[in-house]
Amino acid sequence: MKKIVIIDYGLGNLRSVQKGLEHAGAEVLISKDPADIGNADGIILPGVGAFSDAMKNIVPFLDPITDYVASGKPLLGICLGMQMLMTRSEEGGLTEGLDLVPGNVVRFPRSELKVPQMGWNSLKIEHDHPFYEGVSDGAFVYFVHSYYVDTDSSHMLASCDYGIDFAASVVNSAGNVIGTQFHPEKSGDIGLKMLTNFVDMC
Repeated sequence: MKKIVIIDYGLGNLRSVQKGLEHAGAEVLISKDPADIGNADGIILPGVGAFSDAMKNIVPFLDPITDYVASGKPLLGICLGMQMLMTRSEEGGLTEGLDLVPGNVVRFPRSELKVPQMGWNSLKIEHDHPFYEGVSDGAFVYFVHSYYVDTDSSHMLASCDYGIDFAASVVNSAGNVIGTQFHPEKSGDIGLKMLTNFVDMC
């Protein structure tokens, strides 16, 4: 059984992610101990809240995450967890991110659309990747966010339209670091399929 560690740095929607991964057949550990990362087959970086707070809280995990990613094992960042993968964010003043995927986190521009985007929206899958195996282009997933990721096309795994096209999902150059702006754990059978694919990648 694959061992997945969900990093608990104090700003995460942990239990629903745990249940989704367990349903996908994984052994799941929610951990505040950076030492647990090295023994994981896969790690999840969840997140709900402010970028600057998240980056302060994640400091004890920085070196273990860097070593883990360098080993080639898979990491999945969800919502704020995806934004943390990026180079920097303008939320609450410019704050440096983990820089595992190049790009910036910026606020949605003023428009007639409500911010935050809250609800279901459809994906355009931009690149083939095991995470999206068996997921149809145009599949609907659940979002809650006021900031979005701006990255280049080579790192945009899937896009979405909310007044502008933005990165709904990102990937690093090696393919083992994935991010979803949406919540797969709240996206029904489609989201469960993605979590199952992640477990299969581990």
